[in-house]
Amino acid sequence: MSGDGAGQVLFQFVRHWARRPVTADENGDQGRLVLVCEAVHALGQRRAPATVNAIAYEIGIDQSGASRLVKSAAAAGYLAMAASPADGRRREVSLTPAGRSMLDRAHRWQEDVFAQLTTGWSDSRRRDFRQAMVDLMDRSHTMDA
Repeated sequence: MSGDGAGQVLFQFVRHWARRPVTADENGDQGRLVLVCEAVHALGQRRAPATVNAIAYEIGIDQSGASRLVKSAAAAGYLAMAASPADGRRREVSLTPAGRSMLDRAHRWQEDVFAQLTTGWSDSRRRDFRQAMVDLMDRSHTMDA
């Protein structure tokens, strides 16, 4: 792997973590629930309506798959659906208090994994790496447009 380019290493990393089960999540259900709740959270941070179509686009799946994920997360008590304040014919999705709590736990787990992966790194190296990832994400959003 040391001879691979930075892009190859980045995508190897993404593939590795995409197929790795979340701790105590043998069948992947919790990972899917986190994924759909993360999408709703991300849309909310951008002040974009969290419709099923927007969620589908955010996580890169079709509308029917996103609809099933939203229904599963709603049944688990993590998401709520309501008529849009702007257009009563459209439904928008939001995190419930239980969904926020679950997402907080998932974020703590993500931070713990990052701390383990960067054991031995200086605080400065961690901050630089984080900023480089933020820059990559910002750039990737402009490439999507």
